[in-house]
Amino acid sequence: MTDDQRTHPSTVADDRTSLTSFLDYQRETLAMKCAGLTGEQLRRKAVPTTGLTLLGLVRHAASVERGWFRAAVNGEDVEPLWPGLVDGTYAEFDVEDADVDEAFAAWREECARARVVTASFASLDDTVEFRGETISLRYVLTHMIEEYARHNGHADLLREALDGTVGE
Repeated sequence: MTDDQRTHPSTVADDRTSLTSFLDYQRETLAMKCAGLTGEQLRRKAVPTTGLTLLGLVRHAASVERGWFRAAVNGEDVEPLWPGLVDGTYAEFDVEDADVDEAFAAWREECARARVVTASFASLDDTVEFRGETISLRYVLTHMIEEYARHNGHADLLREALDGTVGE
């Protein structure tokens, strides 16, 4: 795993560029953590105390991108990518029979759509109403960076447990 798989955010960029590039950096980190693994490894529950898998995290990231950018920010009426619950957890984490290529394609598509939605807003301070709350584009971008950062920590532990690979 090499760090040249990611584009480092500028240390002097404006707010919008900083937030969008940090989000892309976090997206690239998740991809980096999954790179070079087989489908079986991506589906494996590598840490005994959790049911998390790298493929489950990718599918979850696709769902979260879809929910925040398309449903919340853009007001689209979108169906869940992986609807329902399985044993009390979101279906995207149930990866036993999941198609790896489909999951990564959905994730890449949702990231691309999120970039288009983000670019359609004139300002980070622009707001939308979602579920009775006013939210700004700035809030959503910040939340998504936090979401990825948390799950990339999980991905780091999973990757190390799978094949010993460590790294930022």
